[in-house]
Amino acid sequence: MGRFVGRITALAMALGAPGLFFVAFLDSSFLSLPHIADLMVVYMVTRHKARVAVYVASAVVGSIAGCLVMYYIGRKGGEALVRKRFAQDKVEGAMRTVQRYGVMAVLIPSILPPPAPFKIFVLLAGVAGVSLGRFVAALAIGRGVRYIALGFLAVKHGDSALAYLRDHGAAASLIAVGVLAAAFTLYLLWSKMRQV
Repeated sequence: MGRFVGRITALAMALGAPGLFFVAFLDSSFLSLPHIADLMVVYMVTRHKARVAVYVASAVVGSIAGCLVMYYIGRKGGEALVRKRFAQDKVEGAMRTVQRYGVMAVLIPSILPPPAPFKIFVLLAGVAGVSLGRFVAALAIGRGVRYIALGFLAVKHGDSALAYLRDHGAAASLIAVGVLAAAFTLYLLWSKMRQV
């Protein structure tokens, strides 16, 4: 598998932005290529800082496209697939989370770096019938925050961004999730106050 991933990465690097789209698509759909898209964004931006928006957009759109494949698999009866692929207790817990929090159960994991579970929530969003528009919006926000932050790090820190990402990536992701969770809580409170 390592040689296969190496070939995909080399091909993607040679293709530039379309290659980044391809890797993000594969990682969000059928294959798991943990950290590859993240590292490619940082590496490509450090080499061509003026193209940061192109690289970030390629990674975000590729990831959304890959997630849509998994979403539609879930929508078309993927619960059996989910139950085969993941442990029963994880499926039950994830399904309760999706049913209770809806798109937030997709948005938050979309920001977190591996090994945080993500694909199970994407599949279960389809199984649970989360609306397509809200699903895509959650992914655009989550992946957008993630890849924009990586692009910013690459522009600001250059080659040292990879070391910074390795040392502080998890903490930065948790801060972003905390901010989003706080914003979601405020939104829920505001919605309840409007109903009173």
